[in-house]
Amino acid sequence: MAVESQRVEDFRLTKEPYYLPLGNEVELFESAYKARLPVMLKGPTGCGKTRFVQHMAYKLGRPLITVACHEDLTASDLVGRYLLKGQETVWVDGPLTLGVKHGAIVYLDEIVEARKDTTVIIHPLSDDRRLLPIEKKGQILEAADDFLLVISYNPGYQSVLKDLKQSTKQRFMAIEFDYPAPDIETTVVEREAGISRDLAASLVKLGGKVRNLKNHGLEEGVSTRLLIYAGTLIRQGVATDRACDVAIARPITDDPDMQRSILELVKAIF
Repeated sequence: MAVESQRVEDFRLTKEPYYLPLGNEVELFESAYKARLPVMLKGPTGCGKTRFVQHMAYKLGRPLITVACHEDLTASDLVGRYLLKGQETVWVDGPLTLGVKHGAIVYLDEIVEARKDTTVIIHPLSDDRRLLPIEKKGQILEAADDFLLVISYNPGYQSVLKDLKQSTKQRFMAIEFDYPAPDIETTVVEREAGISRDLAASLVKLGGKVRNLKNHGLEEGVSTRLLIYAGTLIRQGVATDRACDVAIARPITDDPDMQRSILELVKAIF
């Protein structure tokens, strides 16, 4: 991810992201920010971790630089690299360097997807040193006072190959997330999908039933995000059973029997 020609101000949120607190996570994050403690967000896919970070960045008045981690992400993608520009070689800061220099919140989303040799570069940033070594330039940057490092991951996908090392985990304070309580989730789905409260409540009820199938072979429960997608499709005129099929059943499982079970739940609720 090169950020050539981008300024840190390009990452400042201009509109407040909608977020309903689930507990005391807002206060915890504010305390971590004041103390400059790096933050780890743990929770299932689509439960609101990214929206929470966006909300907090807006609330704290800081730019937010988000990096979607993947297995091909290199240290250079984060820190920066030399590039040819015409006849000269110029250095282009990566997103992490940009955030460190200018005091942004840098959010490494699904950090567990990144290669372990890449995640090691955040270690000196996530302890009391708050330093970023730039080996290619022979420099060591000290993080600006307002810089904050935030990572997220889904513990449900842990395995020997896909887990954070203890040496990384124990550098962060952790805030746990889960799917919202039904009344909060109903409010979120109602607002984000632009549908009636009754329809939102039915979708949330369906979400709860589908999540119970996790004990019967389903790898991951349905996210709040997917419930919003289903509601949005229904608002667009898609039939309820079809909307739930394409927005809920098919995205979360490839098992035909499990898909049928979910659609039976849809018929029972709607």
